[in-house]
Amino acid sequence: MTIRHVFFDVGGVLGTDGWDHRQRAAAAERFGLDLAEFQDRHEEAVSSWEAGGMSMDEYLDLTVFHRLREFTRDDFKAFIFAQSEPFPDVIALAGALSGRYRLYTLNNESAELNAYRIDKFGLRDIFVAYFSSCWLRAVKPAPRIYELALAMSQAAPDTTVFIDDRERNLDVPRELGMHVIRFENARALREALGDLGVRADGT
Repeated sequence: MTIRHVFFDVGGVLGTDGWDHRQRAAAAERFGLDLAEFQDRHEEAVSSWEAGGMSMDEYLDLTVFHRLREFTRDDFKAFIFAQSEPFPDVIALAGALSGRYRLYTLNNESAELNAYRIDKFGLRDIFVAYFSSCWLRAVKPAPRIYELALAMSQAAPDTTVFIDDRERNLDVPRELGMHVIRFENARALREALGDLGVRADGT
């Protein structure tokens, strides 16, 4: 068995989630939103937003700015972006693997958050391609997104490993013949990769 391709989820693996329920709850408290209404409107819009079917401004029109607010759109966007923080130890591990293996991201993300996080987390020099739901028009755990990632990377499933923090996102790639790792922390990830023969320089 020789692993040549490593696919990383972003939110929950390389950094914090981009816009999860905890962050939305914090936004509701910070900006005085009705949380239940905000969550309902988010659930109605998020699938289209993450699949590239609407822009961030369109998402905000539907979820927040459907009525007059005492804060600005820029204030709210700044809060969203501020929720993204990298996990330096995992990014350092990915950086050490880069060049020895072909590294890709494979994640659910809106276009604006995805571009922001690629830049903020310093991923451009590490990963060779970014298989994101907003660009592929497919969302994990649907089989289509994994099939597209394999086809576009020209990677045979048995030469790949996919890392994600959510078990439900690992079922389909496992069925496709990919190796999978449920992410817990950087140390456990390094050990699990080592068990598959994936090692960084000097390890």
